[in-house]
This record gives sequence, structure tokens and C-alpha cells, in this order.
Amino acid sequence: MIREIVMIDEERCDGCGQCVPACEEGALQIIDGKARLVSDRTCDGMGACLGHCPQDAIRIVRREAEAFDEQAVAAGRAAEPAVESVPSGCPGSRFMQFRPADLPAPCAAERCGGNETASPAQSELRHWPVQLRLLSPQAPVLRGASLLVAADCIPVACADFHRIMLRGRAVVVACPKLDDPAGYVEKLAEMIRANELLEIVVAHMEVPCCVGLLMMVLQARQLSGRNVPVSEIIVSTQGEILRQRRLPADAA
Repeated sequence: MIREIVMIDEERCDGCGQCVPACEEGALQIIDGKARLVSDRTCDGMGACLGHCPQDAIRIVRREAEAFDEQAVAAGRAAEPAVESVPSGCPGSRFMQFRPADLPAPCAAERCGGNETASPAQSELRHWPVQLRLLSPQAPVLRGASLLVAADCIPVACADFHRIMLRGRAVVVACPKLDDPAGYVEKLAEMIRANELLEIVVAHMEVPCCVGLLMMVLQARQLSGRNVPVSEIIVSTQGEILRQRRLPADAA
């Protein structure tokens, strides 16, 4: 049959893998360093992946193709491994979602350089990557999540970061001073629109430039048109939590 379906320009594709988690049907994979449409029948032709390609290598065409098969999509989802992993040309940006059984056991205190009598710590991280620039707005870990947007310095400054801030939350980190924030507001807005977030918690340092992270989130909320609750946590340069507050719905 003739229908709309995605086509990938291999000359433009650099294998970054950002399109893969954006495809809800699992029709895309990174093979030999390039994004590939692995099955016509699992591509619905809606093009959710298009906006996630930084190289503009994906477009919709009309051609002869198998009919879209929802049962094939469901079968593929049922076969997903315990760790949801998206192959990528760069291992550092490959999406992975962890489940509690897949997390490593807490390390022995002496191996972590701690006191042997200290209680071992447990990581609360549930996905990878964590950089705002790398995490796709379509990542499954964001659906219905409480999202922590943290300044890069927060996990270093706050000794109890995992227990106090990260537990039970998806996370993205960014630096409003050192990063190029172009596109961050739009990306955060897309995360809000696409995922029915329960809340956004913004954790930033007390230094003035770090407040830019909160401003980006508030602008993104306004742009998204979704009134998701936003909270703020301010941390001192010595790692002390100075203030926690829920922002009003109309804050911008």
C-alpha cells in the first residue's frame, strides 16, 4: 500500500540516537552508527521523531510500505528488557531506564573510602543520561514523573542529594552560566507538554547566576500552557539548604 512513512538521510545522520527514544513504536534503531527504520509495519508515519534530529536527517515521504501493525508494536514492547536501553552512536548519550532490581548493591564503605561503620549509600538514579541537552522529552521515565531540574553543582555541594532531592524523581542537570542555554526553554516546555508531569523541583545554588535555571523552567511552563506545580530549593556554597518553597501558579 502507499502511505506516509519516515525516511532517513544517511549522509546527514551522525548516529546520535536522539530519534530512537522519541519513537514510541520502536521502529528506529542505531545500526552501524546510523539511525535505521527497522520495520515498516512498526512506523505509524506520524513523525514524532522528526523534531529530535539535530541534523534534520529525517523526513516523511509517501511510498509503498507495509500497513502499520499495532500488534507488532505491542509485541516489541512486551519483549523489552528489564533495563530499557536505546542504542546510540555515543555510549554516553544512550538512554537507559533502571528498575530497582537492576541497581547495583550499595558499595562497601571501605571501598568507597568511607568509615567502615558508616551505613552504605544507595543511588537513587533511575535513568541515563541526566544532562538536559541529552535527555529526550519523549523518554519514558518522564511520563507522569516528578522532575528534578538541578544545577550541575548541586550534587557536589549537597551531601545528601540522593536521599533529599533525587529519590523518586526523574532528573536533568544543567548550568545556566556555562552551558549555551539556547533551546533549553523550548526543550523543557516540550517535556512538560508531552508527559503530564506531577511537579517540577528546581534545585539551584545561592549564587545569582544560578537563578537562571529557575527562570528557564518558569518560562518553559508558560510556553507549554500547562500549569504544572513548580518548587524551588536553594543550596548554599557550603551545601546547606537555605530555602524550600512552592512557587505560585502564575510565577514567570
